[in-house]
Amino acid sequence: MAEILIVEDETAINELLRRNLELVGHRCRSVYDGEAAVEVLEEQAFDLMLLDIMLPGLDGFEVYREAGEIPTIFLTAKGGLTDRVKGLRMGADDYMVKPFEMLELLARVEAVLRRTHKGGKDFTFYGVRIDFESRVIEKDGQAVDCTPREYELLETLVKNRNIALSRERLLELVWGYDYEGDTRTVDVHIQKLRKKLGLEECIKTVYKLGYRLEIIK
Repeated sequence: MAEILIVEDETAINELLRRNLELVGHRCRSVYDGEAAVEVLEEQAFDLMLLDIMLPGLDGFEVYREAGEIPTIFLTAKGGLTDRVKGLRMGADDYMVKPFEMLELLARVEAVLRRTHKGGKDFTFYGVRIDFESRVIEKDGQAVDCTPREYELLETLVKNRNIALSRERLLELVWGYDYEGDTRTVDVHIQKLRKKLGLEECIKTVYKLGYRLEIIK
């Protein structure tokens, strides 16, 4: 499962991409213009970005410059050699011209994720190890009994480490957009994680906002 940002101004294409990527297990966030993409990239980390070039406001090339080192596949109706070469020379990982077959797009997404997955299969910090494939959490080498929600909450904090996430955003990422409970649920699960894993000092409360997993290496 990867966190994927979709930057595409055509609503129908954006929704089609999101639905298909979610069907194969990824979590997606959709935006529809360049400025919104830059704002989202400042508040959340992603494993991959699908980026249209012809966007309102900032174009795709400008967004890519602002995005840093995030793996990126350009999606565009501009199929000229100049644009393809420009995108790849800037460091993009792949380039697809519309219209494209969804199966091919999904295959390219998986290929880029395999090549560029920065976190590897697991991540270790302060005696805690989280295995992304087996969904197991260990503390000092011993497996810790965590609920699926607790695992997903920790995975989200790890993938967005050192980034302050609001309670509302954590609800969206972990419980889903359709969850009807309140943000107190996030507080309860954070307290359980802190206690089970001894993370009282590094899962920081951000005043009037939410939480941040602080990892200094």
